[in-house]
Formats: sequence, C-alpha cells, structure tokens
Amino acid sequence: MARKTIRSIPQERAPMPVLDAAERATNFDEVSLGFDEPNALVECERCLICPEPACVAGCPVEIDIPGFIQKMLKKDYHGAWDTLTDSTFLPAVCGRVCPQEDQCEGVCAVAVSGGLEPVAIGRLERWLGDKAVKEGWKKKSHIETNRFKVGIVGSGPASMACAADLAKAGCKVTVFEALHAPGGVLRYGIPEFRLPNSVVDAEIANLEALGVEIRCNTLVGRLFTVEQMLEEMGFDAVFVGTGAGTPKFMDIPGENLNGVLSANELLTRCNLMHAGDFPKFDTPLEVGRKIAVIGSGNTAMDAMRVSKRLGAEEVHCVYRRTEAECPARQEELHHAQEEGIEFHWLTAPVELLGDAKNNVRALRCLRMELGEPDDSGRRRPVPVPGSEFEFEADTVVYAIGTSPNPILGQTSNIQLNKWGYIDTDDELATSLAGVYAGGDIVTGAATVILAMGAGRRAAASIRRYLGIRDSMSVYEPEHSGFENTLFGIDMSEKNFVHLRQI
Repeated sequence: MARKTIRSIPQERAPMPVLDAAERATNFDEVSLGFDEPNALVECERCLICPEPACVAGCPVEIDIPGFIQKMLKKDYHGAWDTLTDSTFLPAVCGRVCPQEDQCEGVCAVAVSGGLEPVAIGRLERWLGDKAVKEGWKKKSHIETNRFKVGIVGSGPASMACAADLAKAGCKVTVFEALHAPGGVLRYGIPEFRLPNSVVDAEIANLEALGVEIRCNTLVGRLFTVEQMLEEMGFDAVFVGTGAGTPKFMDIPGENLNGVLSANELLTRCNLMHAGDFPKFDTPLEVGRKIAVIGSGNTAMDAMRVSKRLGAEEVHCVYRRTEAECPARQEELHHAQEEGIEFHWLTAPVELLGDAKNNVRALRCLRMELGEPDDSGRRRPVPVPGSEFEFEADTVVYAIGTSPNPILGQTSNIQLNKWGYIDTDDELATSLAGVYAGGDIVTGAATVILAMGAGRRAAASIRRYLGIRDSMSVYEPEHSGFENTLFGIDMSEKNFVHLRQI
C-alpha cells in the first residue's frame, strides 16, 4: 500500500490588508484590499482538504471548496475558478459580501476541531474571482439550446443565479429589471467601498456571455403582468426574484418629520446619484450634521459608514440590545468602529422630536436591559423604568428590516402569505403554474448567497417542470492524497454544526 503524504498547516490566518481608517472614512475606495498571490497560497495551505467536508454542506450553493483550494495549491488557478463557478456565478461578489463566518467558515474543521481561526474561504474566493475579472476569463461551456423561453423578474442575486443555471441548460432567458442598470441589491443597496460596481459589471457581463438578455427600465406589474408573460409573451416559465426592498419603520410619533428616512433610500440614492463621486458627478447628497441610525445589521453599518463619507460630523448607532447580539458581520462592525462610528447599546427610541419647521431635532429614548430569550433565541430587551432621555440628531435613518414590494401582489393572482411575501412550496413553485419565486421575496431579507441558493433551487425546479434533463454539476469530492493527523481527527466522519441564527 502506498504511503500517504503527511503535511502540517500554517497556524495563523494570512492577513487581509485594508485602507487606513482615517483615510477611507473620507472616500468610497474599497476598504478591504484583498490577498496577494503569496498570502492566498499560504491560506490555501491551511485547508485540511477534508474528504467529507462540512464547509460544502455549510455553503448554500454547495461550492466544492476543498476542490478549488486544492487546485489553487497546484497553481491551477483557471481550473480552480472553473470548479468554483460550477456552483456560483458571482465569486468576486460573494467573496466580498457573504457571511462566511456563519456558513462555510463557521463549520471549518480547522476551527471546529482544531481550535484555530477557520480557513479564509471567502477571501480565497474573492482572490480567484478578482483574478478572473482582471484577466477576462470566460467559462468554457458547450450549451445545447432548446426551445424553452424563461422570463426572470428582477436582476438581483437570486435572479442571476437562476438565469445562469437555466442558460447553461439551454433555455433562452430574458431578465426584466425595473431600474436603469442590472444588479439589484448588489448595485443599489451595497456601497462601493464594500462592493465596487466594476465587480458587479464584470459578473453581469459573464451572465450576458451565456446568452442571457437583460432588459432594464422594465417594471413588471406595470408594463405587463406575470400572467401576460405566460399567456401572451410566450414564456414557458417565469422566476420572480424581486427582493424585499420596502423599508420598515417603528410606528412611533415623529416619523413624518423632515430628516427621517430609511437606510434603503439613503443607500439607493447615494448609488443612483453617484453621490460618493462628488464633484466628479454634480449630485451631492446632504445627510445632516449629526446622524442617528436605528438598527445594527449590515445595512445599518453601510448607512452609517456612507453618512460618514458624505460629510456627517457625528454618526451614531442606536440599538436596543448589546454588542453581543449585534447581527452585523464582525468585520463590518469592526470597520465601523475604526472609522469613528459611536455605538449606543441598550437604547431604544420611543419618539422623534421636531423643531418649529418640522425638521427632526432629537430622539426620545429609553435605556434597556436584557430579559428572557424571545422567539429568536436572543434575550428580549426590557425598558428600564425612569430611564428616558433625549438624544440630539438632525437626521434619523431606519435600518430595522424590510418588507416585500407589493406591486406583483397587486397586479397578479400570485398567492401571498399574511406578511405579503410570495407563498411557495418546497420546489419554490408559486400558486400559478409555471411561476417560481425565490430569495428575499419569499424568505424576507437574508444574505446574497442564500438568495443565490434559492435561485439555483428554482432553476432546478423549472428544468424539471419543463422536462429538461438535469445535467448540472453536483458536488463530488476529489481524493486529496493527503493524510491529515494534525489534530488527531478522523476526517472521514462528517461533522455538521448548526449555523448561528441571527
């Protein structure tokens, strides 16, 4: 029997270079600069190349993570990218914005069993994705076209993932986008210092290279209905991935004052108007002097950091729980703290106060303490009696979640649930035959990669509905030739770990 090679792995994660906090808080340049090749290879060495990896099960689109890392170790970068893009069409995007710490990296054996930091899977994915974009790599594909036409409503991550899989299956795919450029939340909801539009453009170009047609400035539900797409426009199936972009408010007094807006509005206006490029683009966005952002998720972090870059003197986070319950990614919270954002934990607004001109001037807040756990598993915030105080602010931004856009429900017979989201079965089929839906319009606000996973599931369901033979790739681990004894772990046993719920 041939003797297997035994190898050790680097203990420390390769460092991620970032812009200096004082410098980056004044511009929209990307904060995290990405690995160079030597650091990427060092990080690859940390992977155990598990034969039955939990990281694959932890990924919503089931990327063959050990497979692409193993090819990177051999410097077969194009082969690694081919492996990666068998499952995700947006590696340069997902490598930047996906919460890997709660998914693939959250179940990495190096961390779970070895007690070290997990392999930086997301940063490796970004490095490969960026290399592909820079060098203009194209996916080698031999697509046999068929007679089926599929319409996609919306151009966010769920829609793009669905469109890519259906195009690769040979369908003629047309994407309808309401705004003037495709990308959905990737383009309009995430600031460029986290996800540059040039990256989004490059990934969309790859989608168009598969033959996907994208029609912008086309609002489905106003120009035509989903039913008309099936009955009059000749589509054999439709996927709805319109997201959930309607902002939520707290329904407290004063929310109609001038200077009160949602994070969605702030971020979309900034991106649409190129406000971050002022004065190159003559569209400044006035945000006020003292900003209070209610909420502490990733969208709240984006809103606060954008406000700082747009010239606010003070930016404050108001959140009713503690830092331990903060739902934002740790990296985003850390970057916000470095940039001078002030955090007010255990603080809940109960009223917005205005001046004589109906402009917001302050928040009336209560101090909170944590009580028993609620349905989410987190301890419930409870008001502290007699703790009321005023907090000065001339702009208040709500970042406490979103609801679905009601237009499709108003203009079609698609069945909605009691919260206004599209009702689907386990196959992501809606109440209308041939119409499928996925992403935030079904689940409520979630992550980019979860939306992509839903888009891929819907594409598989549409292929079955249309009777197309399913030849899409399925994860199959490759034999590594390595025997890992670093931690004395039997890596042949699959160890699933429940992901942390936010």
